[in-house]
Amino acid sequence: MSGSVDVKQHYSKKKSSQKQRSHYESISHHSSRSCVSQHSYAAHKSSHAITTTGVQQSFVQLEKGSEFIPSKLLPPRVKKYLAMDPDTNELIGYVVPVFRTSHEFSRGLVEVQEEVKEEGVGQVAMRNLFSRATSSMETSSMETSSMEMVTVEKKSRKKNIRESAERMQLSKKIEERVELRKKQNSDNLTHPPEFIVRPRGQTVWEGKTVKLHCTVAGWPKPRVAWYKNNVLIDAKTHPDKYTVESNYNMHSLEIKNCDFLDTAQYRASSLNIKGERSCIATVVIKRFQDGEELGLLDAKPHGFCEEHGVTFHADIIESFEVAFGREGETLSLGCTVIVYPTIKRYQPDVVWYRDGVALSESKWVHSHWSGDKATLTLVHLNKEDEGLYTLRVNTKSGFQTHSAYVFVRDEEVELEGVPVAPLDVLCHDANKDYVVVTWKQPAVEGESPILGYLIDRCEVGQHHWAQCNETPVKYARFPVTGLIEGKTYTFRVRAINRAGVSRPSRASDPVTAIDPHDRARHRAGPSAPFTGMIKFTEEDATVGVVPGEPTDLVVTEATKSYVVLAWTPPTQRGHEGVMYIVEKCIAGTDCWQRANTGIPVKSPRFALFDLAEGNTYSFRVRCFNSAGVSESSAPTAPITVGDMLDLPAAPGPAVATRNTDTSVVVSWGASKDVKHLVGYYIDHSVVGSNVWTPCNNKPVKETRFVCHGLTTGDLCVFRVKAVNAAGYSATSVESEAVVVKAAIAVSDVPIGVHLVEAARDYMVVGWKEPIVTGGADIRGYFVDYRTVKAGFIGQWRELNHKALTTTSYKAENLKENYFYQFQVRAVNMVGISEASLPSMALECKEYTLAKPGVPRCLHVLEVRNTSVVLLWEPPTFDGRSPVNGYYVDLKEAAPGEDWKGANNKATKLKYMKVNGLIAGRSYVFRVRAQNLAGVGEPSTVLGPVLALTMPGTHEIVLDVDDDGVISMIFECSKMAEGSKFVWSKNYKAMTDTSRLTIVTEGSRSRAIFNEPSLEDLGIFSCEVTNTDGVSASYNLTEAGLKHLLDISHDHKFPIIPFKTEMAMDLLEKGRVRFWTQVEKFTSDCKVEYVFNDVIVENGKKYTMNFDKNTGIIEMFMDSLMVTDEGTFTFNLIDGKAKGSTSLVLIGEEFRELQKKSQFEHAEWIRRQGPHFVDYLDFEVTPECNVLLKATIGNIKPETEIRWYKDGIEIEEDDADYKKIEMKDRQLTFNIGKWVVGKTDTESVDCGERMTPAAVVEPSPRPKLCRKDAGMYEVKLKDDRGKDISLFNLTDAGYQAVLKRAV
Repeated sequence: MSGSVDVKQHYSKKKSSQKQRSHYESISHHSSRSCVSQHSYAAHKSSHAITTTGVQQSFVQLEKGSEFIPSKLLPPRVKKYLAMDPDTNELIGYVVPVFRTSHEFSRGLVEVQEEVKEEGVGQVAMRNLFSRATSSMETSSMETSSMEMVTVEKKSRKKNIRESAERMQLSKKIEERVELRKKQNSDNLTHPPEFIVRPRGQTVWEGKTVKLHCTVAGWPKPRVAWYKNNVLIDAKTHPDKYTVESNYNMHSLEIKNCDFLDTAQYRASSLNIKGERSCIATVVIKRFQDGEELGLLDAKPHGFCEEHGVTFHADIIESFEVAFGREGETLSLGCTVIVYPTIKRYQPDVVWYRDGVALSESKWVHSHWSGDKATLTLVHLNKEDEGLYTLRVNTKSGFQTHSAYVFVRDEEVELEGVPVAPLDVLCHDANKDYVVVTWKQPAVEGESPILGYLIDRCEVGQHHWAQCNETPVKYARFPVTGLIEGKTYTFRVRAINRAGVSRPSRASDPVTAIDPHDRARHRAGPSAPFTGMIKFTEEDATVGVVPGEPTDLVVTEATKSYVVLAWTPPTQRGHEGVMYIVEKCIAGTDCWQRANTGIPVKSPRFALFDLAEGNTYSFRVRCFNSAGVSESSAPTAPITVGDMLDLPAAPGPAVATRNTDTSVVVSWGASKDVKHLVGYYIDHSVVGSNVWTPCNNKPVKETRFVCHGLTTGDLCVFRVKAVNAAGYSATSVESEAVVVKAAIAVSDVPIGVHLVEAARDYMVVGWKEPIVTGGADIRGYFVDYRTVKAGFIGQWRELNHKALTTTSYKAENLKENYFYQFQVRAVNMVGISEASLPSMALECKEYTLAKPGVPRCLHVLEVRNTSVVLLWEPPTFDGRSPVNGYYVDLKEAAPGEDWKGANNKATKLKYMKVNGLIAGRSYVFRVRAQNLAGVGEPSTVLGPVLALTMPGTHEIVLDVDDDGVISMIFECSKMAEGSKFVWSKNYKAMTDTSRLTIVTEGSRSRAIFNEPSLEDLGIFSCEVTNTDGVSASYNLTEAGLKHLLDISHDHKFPIIPFKTEMAMDLLEKGRVRFWTQVEKFTSDCKVEYVFNDVIVENGKKYTMNFDKNTGIIEMFMDSLMVTDEGTFTFNLIDGKAKGSTSLVLIGEEFRELQKKSQFEHAEWIRRQGPHFVDYLDFEVTPECNVLLKATIGNIKPETEIRWYKDGIEIEEDDADYKKIEMKDRQLTFNIGKWVVGKTDTESVDCGERMTPAAVVEPSPRPKLCRKDAGMYEVKLKDDRGKDISLFNLTDAGYQAVLKRAV
């Protein structure tokens, strides 16, 4: 058919104009998508639709020659596209609708302007153009309105195309006119955002890029923001991760280099002044991996970065280990991070996590990244800071992580027995005057169970804490009421038991008492971007409206202490706000009582505290404002006051397994049917101590926990208890006792398989032992080999069926000029390790060098701060002459260091102690062998070896016991299961067991010399298997052996040491004391008292005493006789130890001592009666009196005191008797007075001397004469005895008095 058929039907001008006007006005109020569809259909209908007005068609013939089908049987969507001949009622063509401008039209409808601009000259001209075009169309329509019949024309293809173009032009003009009307009536066209195209969820592989698209319509033009798990995505902060684009209402989010953590729900939120719409798409990132799936924070393989053209590698070195802190302290964690290759101005993203949650900067947490050092500082530690800390280093090729646990111990309590502080205080469901405070119970309750908790609040900006509850609450959840709307508060909690109140917990984050809707509005920020227009909206006049009743009243919490109600505010409440009245009713009655009599309730939450436990209540709520009180809400179902939350059941039995030297892994069964589980606390106790110590101070929700900080070697048991808001569960069944010791496992693979030497039919390969031996000694190695020929690799075959004890092996029966690969497996008591990396292809050919091969099996022992012992095996191939020495080289394990020799002269030994190391530095070693042809190639490098004495390291100690037995003792504090002590001499296994006897008890080994002699000289060493190289040595020299033999002799024949030798003291009564003091003795020590080789016994003459507290030995004699001259000896016997001390008293020394003894004895007898303490003597007083005086003692009233002169007693009636006085047991006799001459003018006495200037004072003279001279005597006498004292005042005595006076 050459053309198409156009069926036209003309209507009246008025009807057509009204229909078109109403159509365009109606579409302006619909969405863009509906506008597009309606307009496209309207344009098609106005141009191509077939109308049946005026022409009745009852049958249709689809093809020539076919029968006629009634038109009413055809579907409507078929009839409207058929062109029929009105005369023959035959099908003559089809009508094809044209929708060429739909895309442009839809885009024009979606894109709206943000600002309403003033109409310019161009817009006026365009409007006039539309007016003329419309007028022309209306005139044409009027001219043809009179036609009532339908005309059918045949058109050529060219004409049809031209008319189609005209129709398109007309449609475009109509669209422009519609857009103009939108601009002129923007206020009537505003509508909220609508998603035309929603973002779709995607699932991609890790490392790919994901792009989410959406199309949003709305007026004014909405702004679109993207969220990841409700967290706003800031593409400017992470430009390498996210790209956000917005063009022509097409919005997209691109996520680059996706990893597993990008799995989330992504939300596109569009916002304008009319409202907000959101749409969610889920993105799932899958990881392709054959093995076990990596964890959330595990390191993943690094990938190529197309942006920089490199693959970044991140290594974390000098990483932090398990750390322990105490509350109030400051703790820092740090790692050194190496990212290579180095790209200028590129830094990795360093993120810290606690328990899998990213940490942000706060006053408690500070992180720092210096380019190669990542540091996290925890200020003022609290139990909330305990957990698993992870450092994640993100690069554009992947990420690397390191994790370790941080334990926070409780601060010391001020009062013994009180509980420790609660933790994790949080605020929930904050409202105008109400907030719910929750916390976690502490790990330690104190000496008695916790009775309850006290909640304190403090207004932000103040320092006064007010207690919220008068009675302690047992639940770890409490509703706080009575807050002031708009105020911001912080809360803390204290625990209380019978011993007292704990310290307060860390304060919660600030929370504001505000309506939740206002809080959400404040968090959302501005509701829409500024549109350039200010609108005034007239509010509905709702003031004075009585509010409706509250709805959805429910009891959210019910405990013994309180009940919490919650409801939905009424929809009809006006703009002034409402308050609430809460009423209660005891079940079975109709008496409703107001519950909040004194507290106005502003929040749709309320807590009732004055309910009787066990009673059943119903509740209802009313609301009121200034207009009146609403109807009451529907009452709640009857509820009984009591705990709705039960204590958790006891966890399953605890199972403890060894982990490291200071940690144990504890697992248990989860508590059954527990609600709102907070977590578990784990306690441990050393067997026999009955003291339980918490392993964690922050509850964990998993059923497996690694308890760190234990003491190596302790035998411990563990138990677990669960906790929820109601309290603690009963403790689980205690675990079996487990020793804190490193667990054993299969070792790592050997490393560094290399060729040592080769010949025509054999090859010698060597390797290094595994870095990690699995906690057990390597018992041997198995070597496999395979042939490599022309690129073809054979199967692995075993070379040895019995485990090797060395790190080298000679593979024999090989083929010359063939290539072989070797791999090695290590075996310990657990099993065989995986195979090592295969060696490179090695050729089996003759080794023709004259110099020796490389030494083998290098290893170190006795690593200390400044020294290390290096051992090796001789090379398999000696060269053309035997090996005659070795050279040891070493250097620091740092770039740029040069090798230096440890010995200038070759040593023939196969070991060397390398001294002069610097503590804390790492070194590498190598050994070269020498023969007559020269020095061979160096061995494989050993190391790095850190020069550091490990904590708990002991040295070999030489001991000589009490029996004189000489032995060497070595102790090890790091014994593992299966560990053994291996003794050697000169670093060779000891084959002659006749020289030493080895006795091992627990962690102590003793090597006993059977018969010490010069044959035992040498270096004795001891190594402990299944440890990290625990070893020590002792060099026994000839001088050292001689000293040991001397000590042994002293121990075999011991001598009791004396602190002082025997001495003699003369006591009162003339008694003699012989004594000495022993320095070291036992309670079995005995003493023999010997005089002149004869043992004397305790009796009348001798008294003995041995004070074993002080070691003093004494022997007393009442007096010394002539027969006592001789030698006194003390012989001591203490087991097999002996001691002796003597004192010789003979000759003049003995006689002098005897006289003193007799004198002291006589003096003692004299002092038993009245006696003279001081004998008669004279004294000149200040008054110039000459007195005879004596001091007496031990007198009684009846004691007679008589004075004599020249043998004649001075009687009472004598004149001289008046001169005798006794005062304070002192006798005086005034026998004379001193006098001086007189001058012509005055007399001078002895008491007051006044001398004129012209007169010379004469010398004084005594007023004594010859008649005063004589023998003076005093006698004392009573029934106890008598005593006499004499004073000779004759010639010699008289002259002595005169000389004394002058």
